[in-house]
Amino acid sequence: MDLKQIEYFVRVAELGSFTRAAVALDMAQPALSRQVRLLEVELRQNLLVRNGRGATPTEAGKLLLEHGRGILHQVERAREELGRVRGGLAGRVAIGLPSSLARVLTVPLTRAFRQQMPDAALSIREGLSVDLQQSLVSGRLDIALLYNAQSTAETDISPLMEEELLLVQPRPPGLPEDPPPAPISLKAIAQLPLVIPSRPNAIRMHVEAEMAKIGCRPMVALEIDGVAAILDLVADGAGCALLSRHAVASSIRPSAFTTRAIHQPALRTKVSLATSSLRPSTLTQQATLELIRSTVAQWAG
Repeated sequence: MDLKQIEYFVRVAELGSFTRAAVALDMAQPALSRQVRLLEVELRQNLLVRNGRGATPTEAGKLLLEHGRGILHQVERAREELGRVRGGLAGRVAIGLPSSLARVLTVPLTRAFRQQMPDAALSIREGLSVDLQQSLVSGRLDIALLYNAQSTAETDISPLMEEELLLVQPRPPGLPEDPPPAPISLKAIAQLPLVIPSRPNAIRMHVEAEMAKIGCRPMVALEIDGVAAILDLVADGAGCALLSRHAVASSIRPSAFTTRAIHQPALRTKVSLATSSLRPSTLTQQATLELIRSTVAQWAG
């Protein structure tokens, strides 16, 4: 068996599609199909069931997928060990960040990664927590920061930090920045037009769940996915938003907004570090996890 063929098969099996795997591997789909077929011929086994919806592993394919992940992991570990002989960690790490965190963590995290692991490669993807968790399971991501995540059979979750959500409103002309406005109850917020992400955004789901507990529901003025777009619309008077203090502080014009604490009850979201339980972490990935923790601690502090 050829290592590249194993890598090709694993990627097709994880992504469930030759088309998606070809894009991820940056190769032509016919060439990918031919290599996987050669592997099946050599093993005298059908490894994938091909249909109009994609490709799913057979029983033999599931067995090879399990072994293939282990083989590729050992190869990556060998590369890392050789990299350490040269004096540093090597390999590639793919990280997924929710939009609100990507705005404030991408630059300091990338800078720290380059300083501490110059021989390694970093990839950062921005998206919804639900999509990031699916990418983690499929192998497209190695690490993800997720809002209000729960451990599953396929993912390992460890707490990272908590964020307080605030009511964000446009600052009226001439209003001084101090003192901050008085806190507002969650029930009162239910009477205000909100510019909020669409489902299944984790913060949207959390807001709806907390309002349901007190017998109300949000008044949704606009559904917008993206922190920058939400803040632009709030500044334009389209409604209010529920965001973290850091999300507002990292905007282009933080002085354009007022923030109010929320009580009865307060809204707090949990941010967790997630990794795949299907694939053991490499040394570079483990070092990146520690780097994320230290970067977040410095930023949140």
